[in-house]
Amino acid sequence: MRYQISGKQIDIGAALQTHVEAELGDVVSKYAQRPTDAHVVFSRSAHEYVCEATVHLSTGLTAQAKAHATEIYAAFDDCCEKMDKQLRRYKRRLKDHHKDRAEPVELYGASSYILAAEEADAEGEPDSLQPIIVAEMETKIPSLSVGEAVMQMELAGAPVLVFRNESKDGLNVVYRREDGNIGWIDP
Repeated sequence: MRYQISGKQIDIGAALQTHVEAELGDVVSKYAQRPTDAHVVFSRSAHEYVCEATVHLSTGLTAQAKAHATEIYAAFDDCCEKMDKQLRRYKRRLKDHHKDRAEPVELYGASSYILAAEEADAEGEPDSLQPIIVAEMETKIPSLSVGEAVMQMELAGAPVLVFRNESKDGLNVVYRREDGNIGWIDP
């Protein structure tokens, strides 16, 4: 597994890097046979250290965890525990999908835009009906089954996931509803 361990405005020492590689490697190897890479970023938020970890699995799924604590090692350990809990919760599904899927998830390129918040004039009407594009980025849309999409959304902790439905070959959306259930849009 490839590791990318970095700090935002923090110097990451060799001892912390070794600790991260050993601990995260142990956690991920329990649940996934072939993880491809892991990105761990440390940063400061006021008096606390923040640790964000993202692990990409060979099946194309991504697991993410984030934690904060007053000590940098404690922040990583909390993050590692959250990752362990996520992967343990989805262990059976990860292994079942891994057996069914012989090849990694196919990804399709798409454009992603960030739009400026609408500013209304004194009457509460927007100045224009055309939104202002603040940024344009490239994003990837995975080709998944509905069950895999729900699992990916849960693993990433995302409120919504756009994916290409493998069985119908069309774009679909799964999202977390306010009542706690999962919604699925299949046009």
